[in-house]
Amino acid sequence: MNDERLTYSAAVEFLYALRWFGANFGLENTRKLAALAGNPQDKLRFIHVAGTNGKGSTCAMLESIYRAAGLRVGLFTSPHLVSFRERIQVNRQLIPETEVVRLVQELRAANQENDATLFEFATVMALKYFAEQKCDLVIWETGLGGRLDATNIVTPLASVITNIAFDHTQWLGDTLAKIAAEKAGIIKPGVPVITAADAPEALAVIETIAREKNAPLMIVTAGDIESRFAGTLAPPLLGQHQKNNAALALATVEVLQKQIPVAEEKIRDGLAGVSWPGRLQLIEKPDGQIILLDGAHNVAGAETLRAVLKKKIAGAKPVIIFGALQDKQWPDICRLLAPLAAEIFTVPVASERTADANELANCFRAVNPAVPVAALQNLPAALNACKDKSFIVITGSLYLVGEALERLGLSPADGGERGLNEWVAPQIVR
Repeated sequence: MNDERLTYSAAVEFLYALRWFGANFGLENTRKLAALAGNPQDKLRFIHVAGTNGKGSTCAMLESIYRAAGLRVGLFTSPHLVSFRERIQVNRQLIPETEVVRLVQELRAANQENDATLFEFATVMALKYFAEQKCDLVIWETGLGGRLDATNIVTPLASVITNIAFDHTQWLGDTLAKIAAEKAGIIKPGVPVITAADAPEALAVIETIAREKNAPLMIVTAGDIESRFAGTLAPPLLGQHQKNNAALALATVEVLQKQIPVAEEKIRDGLAGVSWPGRLQLIEKPDGQIILLDGAHNVAGAETLRAVLKKKIAGAKPVIIFGALQDKQWPDICRLLAPLAAEIFTVPVASERTADANELANCFRAVNPAVPVAALQNLPAALNACKDKSFIVITGSLYLVGEALERLGLSPADGGERGLNEWVAPQIVR
């Protein structure tokens, strides 16, 4: 790549090359690259968010609240649905292509001796960009786990743990206690911790680590959630779980009121204005067709989607378009969703790790033989088969949801960057 003629496409190609390094669990590479970039994290304030589900939604709510309060807010999340630029935003504006090109140019030389992975590289890109943009606050989502995640080189104002459930068990552990230990690795000495985790096994681990690090702990309970939303305050996002996420975000804002005061009116405005695409996102097309997009890629996410579908949106059972990654718990997800569908189409996901559409179809048939199930070659074929259906649910993988956003004309990007979400991780060393 010639720096003088580097284009955005060439920068994306460089990032593609980094993804083949997978994910190195450990902080050494990220710290080295950040040091070569001038340690931009030292110029910023963070709220660090970990957990199994709800991280992105909680981050979106925190960002919206603090932006409504007049702050310049950086937002770092992953994976992206369509464009890599979604991962790095300031006041919900995607990082410009020109800035991606510049940061790749500036950090590439430093990385030649560092062998940083894509996620490590993107983490330092974000830090550098947020510092240059003089962000007042950065909402900082972990990638995988927490303890050894590249994002964990920062010392935040608060550490937030949404919940603990089974996901990425091959890397994070096969018990809730092991998974909680990885997520709770973001807890720093003396830094307050806010969590909505309710599984006793997981909560015990979080409490122990917080106590060992003298970190004040606030646990958001079901009672807190109900009392908070007994009035008119509620997020515009679908699902009871979004009330949980909102209560967690509100508790975080309350804990940080002395450091970053936010008026109640601004909290309401921020919560009312939050958006988070691809997660129980309801779309009504001009012809009246309703489409629900949801990246329910693990059992807990599928249970949440199931609870929403049981309320009979659009007054009918949906046609489900389903695609999943092979390394996910798709048999369990199929069992949860099959009884709720009027018809099911399975498709491969645009990933090297896709589950076979025929295997998915066979699983759905076994669970609900009364419902028509067909395996199709791709998402466009499934959308075409559903063109006369009144209510469609597209779910199972964020890869599939991202492709749907593109094909439905709801994303400005062309989808050529979804492959940047691909990686293969080694086993975490405990």
